[in-house]
Amino acid sequence: MNKLFLALDFPTWEASNNFITTNQLEGVPVKVGMELFYREGIHVIEKLKENNHPIFLDLKLHDIPTTVMRAMRNLASLEVDIVNVHALGGSEMIQKAKEGLQSSSSRHETKLLAVTILTSMDEKAMQEDMGLRNSIDDNVIRLAKLTEKSGADGVVCSVHEANKIYQHCSENFLTVTPGIRLSETADNDQKRIATPAVARAQGASSIVVGRSITAASNPLVAYKQAIKEWEDGITN
Repeated sequence: MNKLFLALDFPTWEASNNFITTNQLEGVPVKVGMELFYREGIHVIEKLKENNHPIFLDLKLHDIPTTVMRAMRNLASLEVDIVNVHALGGSEMIQKAKEGLQSSSSRHETKLLAVTILTSMDEKAMQEDMGLRNSIDDNVIRLAKLTEKSGADGVVCSVHEANKIYQHCSENFLTVTPGIRLSETADNDQKRIATPAVARAQGASSIVVGRSITAASNPLVAYKQAIKEWEDGITN
């Protein structure tokens, strides 16, 4: 499992490729989200694979089980490393997503993750907007257990919940954590955030880093700093 995915939060392949080549980041693991994929489609995945980038395709599917299964069957042919759904879609939807991936003729194993509670949400928003009772921790743990029981390989969660999840799920269950910031960068629209060192200490399987690298004055230096902090558990 790759330890750091660089979030390609750019509107076009041209902008993404320019960033990668200008900053000598060819071949690094990347996350492709909705903005880029919905503009470029499978073209962007094909280009990234040609350049040997491991790929986390972050589409957060959430629909009726049959629709998700058919979508996953199509996505499996892209042979990316990770895809995801929303855990709030329920057990049957998660099971059907896994079934769709496994029904493909591709021999490539794509890991299936389920998003628990978005890192942009705090407890107040979760309770008042979504109507979910109890704490964020309680809801994330409940959704993680549901995800594992439903056959997925792991969850997308906040760093702050990763260690708690391992108290309730198996040690092979993956926790991929966005909301990662280097110590000197702003929080932006994320609320439950942490540094790479904190993520490692909390037992996260992998981290996703975006603006701390893409908006840095020297993205290559920032990328290396994120790797160093993850590997060494230091902030400087």
